[in-house]
Amino acid sequence: MGKLIFSISLLLLLLDCCYGGKVGVCYGRSADDLPTPSKVVQLIKQHNIKYVRIYDSNSQVLKAFANTTIELMIGVPNSDLKSFSQFQSNADTWLKNSVLPYYPTTKITYITVGAESTDDPHTNASSLVVPAMQNVLTALKKVGLSRRIKVSTTLSLGVLSRSFPPSAGAFNSSYAYFLRPMLEFLAENQSPFMVDLYPYYAYRDSPNNVSLDYVLFQSSSEVIDPNTGLLYKNMFDAQVDAIYYALTALNFRTIKIMVTETGWPTKGSPKEKGAASPDNAETYNSNIIHHTVTNQGTPSKPGEAMDVYIFSLFNENRKTGLDSERNWGLFYPDQTSVYQLDFTGKNGGFRGNSSGGGNSKGRSESWCIASSKASEIELRGALDWACGPGNVDCTAIQPSQPCFQPDTLVSHASFVFNSYFQQNGGTDVACSFGGVGVKVNKDPSYDKCIYITAGGNNTKATNASAVTSSASTSHGNESLVLVLSLCLVISLLFTLQTTKSLAL
Repeated sequence: MGKLIFSISLLLLLLDCCYGGKVGVCYGRSADDLPTPSKVVQLIKQHNIKYVRIYDSNSQVLKAFANTTIELMIGVPNSDLKSFSQFQSNADTWLKNSVLPYYPTTKITYITVGAESTDDPHTNASSLVVPAMQNVLTALKKVGLSRRIKVSTTLSLGVLSRSFPPSAGAFNSSYAYFLRPMLEFLAENQSPFMVDLYPYYAYRDSPNNVSLDYVLFQSSSEVIDPNTGLLYKNMFDAQVDAIYYALTALNFRTIKIMVTETGWPTKGSPKEKGAASPDNAETYNSNIIHHTVTNQGTPSKPGEAMDVYIFSLFNENRKTGLDSERNWGLFYPDQTSVYQLDFTGKNGGFRGNSSGGGNSKGRSESWCIASSKASEIELRGALDWACGPGNVDCTAIQPSQPCFQPDTLVSHASFVFNSYFQQNGGTDVACSFGGVGVKVNKDPSYDKCIYITAGGNNTKATNASAVTSSASTSHGNESLVLVLSLCLVISLLFTLQTTKSLAL
């Protein structure tokens, strides 16, 4: 029996750790002349988008997503919170009339009950959220769907009273009446903490204090959390970790975070001209997608998968406020792209911005190696990260491979650091490794050990099989997962058969 439990646990662990974060898109409809829902679905499929968030349960939209593999997050608007919280029958009726007729042909996986309720001008909106969530969950339980469709609510970063340094992240005590029961609900039902994060606003509102490169994932320097010593290369990670620490402070360590909105506008009012632009939007969204699908995690939780939804599918001209509020879209209403975006996140790695510090165009050829002054612990930690969550193929430093000799930690780390550096745009940040990476202008290649440059296109046949791009590494990892899974299944079946024989 012990072997059986071990086999099952190992299989579940393998399957859990080998799949990356998911990238979805928010499909808002506050606009004129939008394509019909059926045309929108075709556009979404054309661009390989597999996860979509809508803000209601519109019947035409739900019908359009039927018989696709696209997973849908639907919503209960704030305007319905009162009726849903007061009477169980209202939640039951809504589920019966607005959800069940389309499920499971439409693949609904999440229901958000309320959106950013703490920012709602109706001051009692947040007090209605948890009772409404409970009633929606009860309605799902009645029809046996509570484990297939998760219930949560979305919040803004404003729910925190402090977000910097990340380790000091804390929830606003004025929301305690709402937050604790909500977090208890999430923990009990294994639902994610859903939050909308916009580093854009931090830069827009304080450009003299916040670096554009830092919010675009292009910073050549790092921000240090003085309490933990952790280094932050971008604001997104810092915001996510602030939430993790706030959850930990209340002893909710098992709740996962899901970012249900993030993005960047392409156009803004005069006060936003330095921030809102197509180039910045493409850079931010390209980099957040890559960051997500490669499971980079955050400094406090490296390698941990997290799902992220990009806001928004279309520009929405009926929105009020500054010009930027109407220009977050990835597509115009005529379905043409506002800018190009690869939703797989695996073609080309991080994108550089011509106006910022991560641009690799025109730079002199350079490599990244390990610092000879780094400690063994620092190098080992960085090497393990690069070969794991960093998605570097480390075959070349294994015994009998071209870069195994000299068999030293500095030599192995140098080869791996450079592979990560080249595959991720050749930026200063990509060579940081917590301060133990060093950029050099002299090619460190030796004998048959070839250090790649410019994205890895000049690898020689001697170690071409050992050094691959992040995309091919991903495919190799998928094949490895299949092989290992098959072996574990065979082992499991053998264990079951053995257990059965012993019982007889």
